[in-house]
Amino acid sequence: MKRKSIDCRDFPNEIGCTLLISGSAKEVFNIALRHAIEEHGHKDTTELRKQIKAMMTKEVNIKHNIKQNKKKGSKK
Repeated sequence: MKRKSIDCRDFPNEIGCTLLISGSAKEVFNIALRHAIEEHGHKDTTELRKQIKAMMTKEVNIKHNIKQNKKKGSKK
């Protein structure tokens, strides 16, 4: 499963939000949309949904990558 993430720290916000959301693209989108509406006071619009989709990035999971490299015999 390809994991996605959104980190509120990467985007200007008035409440100083530090939330990091990660999971499947569908999970991240649904939680981020709810969070944007309930915590940041945004309205549920087509534009907001487009912005959230654009904000999602490929999750970088260092711990998982180390485990995978060890399984492959790498010393990284």
